[in-house]
Amino acid sequence: MPDKMKWILENIKTLSSHEKATLAHCLISSLDDANEKHVDEAWIQVAESRFAQLDSGAVKPVSWEEIKLKLNREL
Repeated sequence: MPDKMKWILENIKTLSSHEKATLAHCLISSLDDANEKHVDEAWIQVAESRFAQLDSGAVKPVSWEEIKLKLNREL
């Protein structure tokens, strides 16, 4: 394992949850390939479609708390 990676793994426990989340986001984002632009465009279309459904009232929003409760009941 490269020294840089060892250092990161040894020091990650000193980061806050927010810092870890930011780091995870940055690492995942760095995997994106410029050739995958069509994937980004597809996600934008999905997001815009879902927003339009919410905005028009065609679907009702569900809070994260409601989702967690439902998951806990199902497990």
